[in-house]
Amino acid sequence: MDKEKRLKELTEMQYYVTQESGTEPPFQNEYDKHFEEGIYVDVVSGKPLFSSKDKYDAGCGWPAFSKPIDAPEVTEHFDTSFGMRRVEVRSKTADSHLGHVFPDGPQELGGLRYCINSAALRFVPVERLEEEGYGEYKSLFDK
Repeated sequence: MDKEKRLKELTEMQYYVTQESGTEPPFQNEYDKHFEEGIYVDVVSGKPLFSSKDKYDAGCGWPAFSKPIDAPEVTEHFDTSFGMRRVEVRSKTADSHLGHVFPDGPQELGGLRYCINSAALRFVPVERLEEEGYGEYKSLFDK
């Protein structure tokens, strides 16, 4: 499916976040308190971004991850919007705005907090990885 077709299928919030670098309201989004096993993919490109194995509750109101599942797919950009100095994270393939990364994560997990908008993500449960074409990620969840 091409990017233009996918963009037409996005909700208003998904479009606002991914294409206009918006931010969804904290504590009022789909994946903040979601801890089912699986992976989170870019809502536009479908590329894998984060694993539930690296997700933690940072108390910030958005999903937080300690690292990307595929580091080259998550790009970092200096952001001075709203008078702040932050590091924005975007998906490489679709250039979707995802959120920001901060150096205040748990030290035992590497010290990073990828604070990501739920609207930029689609969750694929571990039991559906194979059928949705993400079978190579099943090994992350082997006991």
